[in-house]
Amino acid sequence: MAETVAPDLADAPRPASTPRERRGWYLYDWANSAFQTTVITVFLGPFLTTVTELAAGCELGADSCDGVVHPLGIRVAAGSYYPYLISLSVFLTVFVLPVVGAVADRSVHKKRLLAAAAFAGAGATIAFAFVTGERYLLGGALFLVANISFGAAVVVYNSFLPQLGGPDERDAISSRGWAIGYLGGGLLLALNLVAVSMLSEDGNPQRTLDLARWSIVSAGVWWAAFTLLPLRWLREHPTAEALRGGGNVLTDGFRQLGRTLREIKAYPLTLFFLLAFLVYNDGIQTVITLASQYGTEELRLEQGTLIVTILLVQFLAFGGALALGALARRIGAWKTVLLSLVLWTGVIIAAFRLPAEAPVPFMILGGCIGLVLGGSQALSRSLFSQLIPAGKEGEYYGFYEISDKGTSWLGPLAFGLVFQLTSSYRVGLVSLLIFFVLGFALLAAVPIRRAILAAGNTPPRVL
Repeated sequence: MAETVAPDLADAPRPASTPRERRGWYLYDWANSAFQTTVITVFLGPFLTTVTELAAGCELGADSCDGVVHPLGIRVAAGSYYPYLISLSVFLTVFVLPVVGAVADRSVHKKRLLAAAAFAGAGATIAFAFVTGERYLLGGALFLVANISFGAAVVVYNSFLPQLGGPDERDAISSRGWAIGYLGGGLLLALNLVAVSMLSEDGNPQRTLDLARWSIVSAGVWWAAFTLLPLRWLREHPTAEALRGGGNVLTDGFRQLGRTLREIKAYPLTLFFLLAFLVYNDGIQTVITLASQYGTEELRLEQGTLIVTILLVQFLAFGGALALGALARRIGAWKTVLLSLVLWTGVIIAAFRLPAEAPVPFMILGGCIGLVLGGSQALSRSLFSQLIPAGKEGEYYGFYEISDKGTSWLGPLAFGLVFQLTSSYRVGLVSLLIFFVLGFALLAAVPIRRAILAAGNTPPRVL
C-alpha cells in the first residue's frame, strides 16, 4: 500500500521530542525486557533443553543426557539444540532486519511497524503454552518467530533514538532506556521467582517444567500489554524521504536497502565500528543467553538459584547502566565501553573457575555482570547513533540489531560446537574469550571523532 504525503510537508521541520515521548520510548524497554530476562536469560534454555532431552529418550530429572534428536533429519545433541537455534535465528535475521529498517525509514507510520513486530513476538511467546511433552520442534519454531520479531521491533524502536535528543543527550537517554528495561524485566522475574518458590515441589521435575513454561507465557503477556503505552505516547518522526512518499513502502524499502548496501562503503569507519560491535557483543549476548544453561548443566545449580542470580543481575544492572552513563559524561562513551570489555574478560575467566554446586560464588559473579552489562550495551547503542547518516537510522540499526539482544550467532555456534566435541560446558565458555579480546582491539582502533564527522554528524563534547 502506497504512503503519500502532500509535497509541501516534505520540507516541514521535524517535531521536537517531548518528555512524554521519551517516557514512552523508555517504556518499550520496560515491555520487551521481560522476553530478554524471563525467556532468553532464565527459562527458555533449560526448558527447551529438557523438552529436547525428553524427545531424545532421556528421563525427566536425569543428571545427564547424551541423547540426540533429528530435526529435519539432522543429527543434533540434545544439549546443542538450543544454541543451534539461536544461531539459526540470527542467520534468518541477517535477511529480515535490514529490510525492516529500510521500510521503517521510508514509512510515515513507524509505530505501526513497531506494533506488528512486538505483537507477533509476544503472540509466539504466549503460544509456548502448547509446548508440552516432547514438542521440541514446536518450541524451536515459536522461538524463531519470537526472537526474529523481537529483533525487528528493536530495530524500529532504536531508530527513534536520534530524534529524541542531540549528540550530548543520547548517552543519557539510551542509558535511561536500558535502566528502565532492567527494572521491568527484573520485576516480572521477581514475580516468577515467587511463583516458582511457592508452587514447586521437591522430587517433582514435571511441576518445575510446567512452571517454567508458564513463566515464559507470562513474558509474552507482559510484552504485549506494556507495548500499548509506547504506541500511544511515541510520535512519528518521518524522514524527508518518507514524507515525499509516492511509491510502495515495501518495494521502495528493498530498493533503498540495495542502494545503502552499495553506498555504505562510503562510511568505512562506521562499518569498522559495526564490526567491532558485532564481535564483542557476540560474546556478551552468548554469556547472557547461555548463562542459565551453564548454571544448570555444568554447575548443577537449582532453578531457584538461577532466578535469584538473574534477578540480582537485573537490579544491579539498573544502577550499572546509570553509573556507566555518568562515567561516559566524564570520559566519553568510547573509553567507557573499552573499560567494560576489560571487565567482561575478567567475568569469563572467573566463570570458568566457578565450583559446581556452589550458589554463592555464582551469585557474586552475577552481581559483577549486572554492574557492567547495561552500560556496555546502552553506550554502544548511543555511540552508534552518532555514526549513522541522517535519514537512514532504521537501515543502520537493522544491521546493528543483527548482533544485538540475543541474536548473535558466532558465540552460540562456537559454544555449541565445542560442547558437542568435548561434552564440557567449561571448555565451551573459554572459547568466548576471543570475542572480548578481539572486540576490544577492533574498537580501540576506531577513530571515533573522525568517524562521527565522516557520517556528517556533530561529535559530542566528550568522547
